[in-house]
Amino acid sequence: MRLLTALLASSLIAAPVLAEPDFAPAVEADYAAHLEALFIDFHKNPELSYKETRTAAIMAKELRAVGGIEVTEKVGGTGVVGVMRNGPGPVVLVRADMDGLPLKEDSGLPYASTVTQEDIDGVVKPVMHACGHDVHITSLIGTARQLAKLKSRWKGTVVFVVQPAEERIGGARKMMEDGLYTRFPKPDYAVAFHVTSGFPTGKIGLEPGISSSSSDSVDITIHGVGTHGAAPHMGKDPIVMGAQIVMALQTLVSREIAPLKPGVVTVGAFHSGFKHNIISDKAELQLTVRSDDEETRKKLLDGIKRIAANVGRMNGLPEDKLPEVRVGFESTPVTLNDPALTGRVRGAFTSAFGADIIHVEPRQSMGAEDFAYFIEQKHGVPGAYFVVGGTPQAELDAAKRGEKTLPAHHSPFFKVEAKPSVTLGTTAMTVAVLDLLKK
Repeated sequence: MRLLTALLASSLIAAPVLAEPDFAPAVEADYAAHLEALFIDFHKNPELSYKETRTAAIMAKELRAVGGIEVTEKVGGTGVVGVMRNGPGPVVLVRADMDGLPLKEDSGLPYASTVTQEDIDGVVKPVMHACGHDVHITSLIGTARQLAKLKSRWKGTVVFVVQPAEERIGGARKMMEDGLYTRFPKPDYAVAFHVTSGFPTGKIGLEPGISSSSSDSVDITIHGVGTHGAAPHMGKDPIVMGAQIVMALQTLVSREIAPLKPGVVTVGAFHSGFKHNIISDKAELQLTVRSDDEETRKKLLDGIKRIAANVGRMNGLPEDKLPEVRVGFESTPVTLNDPALTGRVRGAFTSAFGADIIHVEPRQSMGAEDFAYFIEQKHGVPGAYFVVGGTPQAELDAAKRGEKTLPAHHSPFFKVEAKPSVTLGTTAMTVAVLDLLKK
């Protein structure tokens, strides 16, 4: 009995924390030989939304180098589509977004970005990968390289989608409008992942239902009447009207949306005027609006229009000069993980890695994701969107103890651990595709 107990104890001590699929060592080797350099290059040379020409060209070149992939460029602008066929069977779409953000990097990484680029508004800005899209596109190439080697294990078609402009929540819609589901094989399943600094490395998050909130960018233009700052009665002050609108907007979520329904209305920018003693003739507000269902989304957007118009009326503006509210130019619906597909992919992950691979944590924000356009109900394509951890557990524990601050997404300090993020993203996506296309 003592011998049996000792043997059991020693086997538990020697057992790895997580299992891994048999091709995981090949992914590790590929990272050292190829993917690491690719990731560093992407990180050092980020590009802004709709301007990802260099990144797209590299992605197209890398997909062609895999062999057996039909590559099409300039889909929906700078998007790239690669089709890998391996006999009859289902079609799986694998998507990775590739754009960076207008931020000056301060991560301290030896390969930090120092590049600048002219944005679509004509302004030259610093650029960095402050949301991990460099991990996503590197892992997509890693997944393609693995699936090419493992063709004996699957049958069907994989459609690799390299998507632009996720940060402006418009790239997916533009690819759909450019015939993604008509020019190329329409998928039976669509899968994607996002790396996060808020999860521990070596862990995956995947739950059915709402994965990401809807998002709508809203512009409000207030047309006032300019005048001298010492004679405010001679004009209509757009700054005062803008301030009234900002404060009134706070009542939409607190007083018009049910307490158990999430919603966000954030004013991210307020621009007006140029000099101390001049009352401007125009003010501009920029908002982001988030919700988890279409009813709440409509209520918030309608409320913004109502508040803006009536603040104008309250201040005596004529009907043809009421504040203008612009919506629909940057928007995405809620991203919903299909329950059946999510269950299947999650089962594949636990079979390949062990049950401990799954990290369960309540949603911490109302982040949005335009992957939703690929899996809208009207298309009949179920989707599964999972999360890969990017921060070592020790650093997360230190942050909980108040000993350090974790770098947030969309922050100049953002960073993740490259190797575990890329290799797990690659391995997990390969596991998912192999399961969905297994013979």
